[in-house]
Amino acid sequence: MNAKRELTPQEGQGMRIQMMKDEHIVAAEQAILYMKSHLEDDITSEQMAAHVGYSPYHFTRIFKSVTGISPRHYLSALRMESGKSALLQAPSLLVKVLLSIGFRSAGSFNTRFKQQVGVPPRAFRIGSAALTAYMNQFKERELSLPVPGKEAAPQITCRIEAPASFRGLIFVGLFPRPIPDQRPIAGTALAGGKLTCAFADVPSGTYHALAAGIPWSLRPKDYFVLDRAIRGKYPSAIEVNDQTELGIAIQLRDPLPYDPPIVISLPQLLFEKNKESNTAK
Repeated sequence: MNAKRELTPQEGQGMRIQMMKDEHIVAAEQAILYMKSHLEDDITSEQMAAHVGYSPYHFTRIFKSVTGISPRHYLSALRMESGKSALLQAPSLLVKVLLSIGFRSAGSFNTRFKQQVGVPPRAFRIGSAALTAYMNQFKERELSLPVPGKEAAPQITCRIEAPASFRGLIFVGLFPRPIPDQRPIAGTALAGGKLTCAFADVPSGTYHALAAGIPWSLRPKDYFVLDRAIRGKYPSAIEVNDQTELGIAIQLRDPLPYDPPIVISLPQLLFEKNKESNTAK
């Protein structure tokens, strides 16, 4: 009988690190489930930490290492995502929607929704059908958005790696934070098999390159509540200055249970971007 080989110190350390990462992912997923079941409540980070068995300090640090954002930020995004879903369902009173996701004031809900989704709640609900039809026209028609000149700087070129079976629109943007819950500093959309794009004249700063692929659909919810959309991100933050010339690649994958919600309305961004480019012609 062959004796079992002992692990080297490096292998043992690697296993311990992986086990710790797995434990952190489990804790983050448990916290997210807790958030989803208490959206209408004024829950605190201390309550979330107690639920998963960590001190508030360690819980916040662990949660951010897994998701990229703080628990409070994640909870806010979940509430907006739930609000979007409720607004797209059978007509209901706005007050009922905002109470179901923890808001007590219509004014604060309207302000937060517009900041994170891109349009006020009423406009989001009314415009969803028209934006769905707008999106679907690019299934048969070429999507033509402005392309920066090769000499323009700073410039970031992005190559998207998508599953061969994917059919739909791919959105790519540079965001101030590692979650798409506000308008990007720069963004575009790709269709018809195109997988490369470029951003020029990007203001100096630190950005996160995020991408999402939305399959063609006739249901408005599939274009606005993107919990099943493939997505990806460049693994590190991008520092941009006036000399930046960078090429990056983003691989699109199926969503993971701890991925932050895609809160911003991507169809609305595409409509505005296309309208802007047509006006400039």
